[in-house]
Amino acid sequence: MAKLTVRDLDVRGKRVFLRVDYNVPLEEKDGQMVITDATRIVATLPTLKLLIENGGKLILTAHLGRPKGKRDATMSLKPVATRLSELLGKPVAFVDDCIGEKVEKAVAAMKDGDVVLLENVRYYNEEEKNDPAFAEKLAKVADVYVNDAFGAAHRAHASTEGVARLVAKRGGKCAAGLLMELELKFLGDELDKPARPFVVILGGAKVSDKIKVIDRLLEKADTILIGGAMAYTFRLAQGYKTGKSLVEPDATDTAKSALAKAKAKNVKFLLPVDDVVATPVKTDKLDKKGKPVIEWQNPRANSDMNCPDDAAGLDIGPATVKAYAAEVATAKTILWNGPMGLFENKQFAAGTNAVAQAVADATQKSGAKSIIGGGDSVKALNKAKLGDKVTFMSTGGGASLEFLEGAVLPGVAALTDK
Repeated sequence: MAKLTVRDLDVRGKRVFLRVDYNVPLEEKDGQMVITDATRIVATLPTLKLLIENGGKLILTAHLGRPKGKRDATMSLKPVATRLSELLGKPVAFVDDCIGEKVEKAVAAMKDGDVVLLENVRYYNEEEKNDPAFAEKLAKVADVYVNDAFGAAHRAHASTEGVARLVAKRGGKCAAGLLMELELKFLGDELDKPARPFVVILGGAKVSDKIKVIDRLLEKADTILIGGAMAYTFRLAQGYKTGKSLVEPDATDTAKSALAKAKAKNVKFLLPVDDVVATPVKTDKLDKKGKPVIEWQNPRANSDMNCPDDAAGLDIGPATVKAYAAEVATAKTILWNGPMGLFENKQFAAGTNAVAQAVADATQKSGAKSIIGGGDSVKALNKAKLGDKVTFMSTGGGASLEFLEGAVLPGVAALTDK
């Protein structure tokens, strides 16, 4: 999938409409919205610096949160402009709109190498509808289009797809940023012909969310290791009791067919042989979403394949950790998507942390190529301070999953072929 990249562009004096993923976590402190994790901003710096050096006029566009077409001060990109300015070591002008006269005036005043960040595109409903008239308004200030927002590339929105189509129609070039290029390289090219043994680690809550990925990876993997709540749907499919564990009873046939396909393809398909269980007790407290906080009582290792009736499985157990770490140690290519348990809670983080350590060790000591497929796996690695010990961490949650499923991502399809 050879797409034009920023390295192929002559941007001197040109207005570069650059779609970035600045959907960063914010918290209110002393009446100000403060960025709590700037990873996504930092990830775009190589692209920005290259375009600045080459004399482009950078017009950055992004979304933040889900404002549903309304202005919401808690989802403004203004704090991002401030942080980006600090990281780049140069001024970043902020425009409190993404279309219209304010934007056109700010862009007209730009010099080569200047950077402008536009306000949240999702303040307009037309963005997510990929409204052609709205895309026209966005594209009014674009000579060249660059997409460095892999995390939003699975959506056909105005800023990810509509603008690119319009720029291309006018004879302008549409290219991938350096971050997008890396995502396509590691999640695409590297996994198309992986060095073997190729070990896949899949976790998370639902089999139904991952079945397309499982299906596709059964064509390529030598070994698949299953963890997280979805392991209990496989156990249910095998006739074991799952207690109060999170399961999908209507996905047991899907689980059975995955197991049968693995057997037919001679793919090693490992499920947990033990786990860590605890008894859920509802409390009077409510979480941020207004749901009752669950307190987990009596956490304990359980070597029985049946889960106690009063308990839920929340992590892989020590024997499973040992078996999975041994498989990871043999790998030349590793793909990991999804945690092994409720890692956000320290009581149930041991399995995920041990797998993270095994992946880091295989990368650092044996030269394995390790690719982390976005979302919670990245969070878990960063939490364990092992993020810099793997080959590549994807910035796309849903986008990386869809890409691994083999889906065509609209934001990628809209870029110019080489």
